[in-house]
Amino acid sequence: MFVIMVYDISEERVVKVLKIARKYLNWVQNSVLEGELTGAQLERLKAELRSVIDGDVDSIIFYKFRTKSYFHREVMGIEKSGGDAFL
Repeated sequence: MFVIMVYDISEERVVKVLKIARKYLNWVQNSVLEGELTGAQLERLKAELRSVIDGDVDSIIFYKFRTKSYFHREVMGIEKSGGDAFL
């Protein structure tokens, strides 16, 4: 499945969250990552993130798509990830 992850994490944990997420997804821009994952990979990612975040103040949202063919991605302005991270 194709996954878009967006997050709003307290400053003291943001580096850890980004490091975990980048093992599974491609960085797109500040607080946004995307990529193809299996169901098992997504569950591993969530488990790793749960061990780091504070559920009372941090927020992570996952948008899941069956395939990339069900959405269109359009960038206005600079492509922060360099453009090659989108598969």
